[in-house]
Amino acid sequence: MSRLSRLHPLEPTGSDAASCRQAAARTYDRRRGLYAVRVLPGGAYVTRRVDEMIVTVLGSCVAACIRDPASGFGGLNHFMLPESESGTWNGVSAAMRYGNHAMEVLINEVLKSGCRRQDLEIKLFGGADLTDGPTLIGSSNIAFVLDYLAAEGLAVASVDLGGATGRRIHYHPSTGVVHRLLLGAASHPVLVEDERSLKDRLARIKVEGDIDLF
Repeated sequence: MSRLSRLHPLEPTGSDAASCRQAAARTYDRRRGLYAVRVLPGGAYVTRRVDEMIVTVLGSCVAACIRDPASGFGGLNHFMLPESESGTWNGVSAAMRYGNHAMEVLINEVLKSGCRRQDLEIKLFGGADLTDGPTLIGSSNIAFVLDYLAAEGLAVASVDLGGATGRRIHYHPSTGVVHRLLLGAASHPVLVEDERSLKDRLARIKVEGDIDLF
């Protein structure tokens, strides 16, 4: 099982180290006076700090923002495909790229902070269908995450899912506020190519050991 570590940066090993280090990156946003943690596909991040926001860019991928409203502890995941029983990608361990693993890990991490299941605040974003074709990955991701939460008996506070437009998400777990920016049409070819390139690259990379997500 992939792990979430609240305090320490990702320290992967093996041939996937370079790409795994990009699962989350922390910088200081001077304009907002906050630290911005950018989560990339297959990544996740949790925090209780009031001076941090979590940022991600979504095309067909889906991100769940989950927190404990009482404590302000929460986080965000970013998954690429709906589910996998084995948690493997091209025969190697890559569980957090799949929705069923990404949702389980993030929910359990917030619950471990002391939150009750019925108190979880859950917001969902992404799942755009950026291209036409027989397989609409965005729609598949949406159907999965809604069915998953319904099966778990978990309520969704708000959703911004579907359509044909990419999104940038700024999530503040301490308050639950989410700022969503719809990306212009000019960004669509870039998002499509980025997603296609990432999936091709991941299919060729051997992943060794656990991936620690901070």
